[in-house]
Amino acid sequence: MRTEGLRERKKLDTRRRIEGAALELFEQNGFEATTIDDITAAVDIAPRTFFHYYSTKEDVVLADYADRLARITDTLAERPVDEAPWTALQNAFVAVAADYEIERLQLLRRFRIMATTPSVYARSLHLQAGWEDTVAIALTDRMGLETDHDITPRLLAAAALAAMRASLRHWLAGGGTTALPQQVAHCFDRFASGLVND
Repeated sequence: MRTEGLRERKKLDTRRRIEGAALELFEQNGFEATTIDDITAAVDIAPRTFFHYYSTKEDVVLADYADRLARITDTLAERPVDEAPWTALQNAFVAVAADYEIERLQLLRRFRIMATTPSVYARSLHLQAGWEDTVAIALTDRMGLETDHDITPRLLAAAALAAMRASLRHWLAGGGTTALPQQVAHCFDRFASGLVND
């Protein structure tokens, strides 16, 4: 047990060192100009070790995506069973928005790189498509529906992700100075009211 715990801590430490060095190099030299050899040299690891943790440079910038998705689905599963699907989604995404706020500076660094690097932005859209699938499946189970027989879970998942993207872009454009959870809740409320102009 103790050996397993130590191994996991070492892996997490290596992952964090790779991410920290990579983000520094991307900001200093530009994403395209930074090579995987540059990153591994900065962390003093072999290139094969890098590929043990990440498939591409883009995945280093987007390393938190899997954790965010797990947080959404876990929170969704914990919501009361009688809670309306849209309300449950809103609460799950607001919880993730609170996490984002805690890590504001790190998130701003990642998003600055993503906003100026087409390959990172494209990879993020690809990963978000996977998020939509996963959230739609979770909603299908939650709502007791037959898979692929009702478009509602997919429509709700797509709308929730759109609300989150719009909130994040607005938040980041302001330097992350506003309250992101409130912004996310506002976007969800706007969807729920049919986006009628105030």
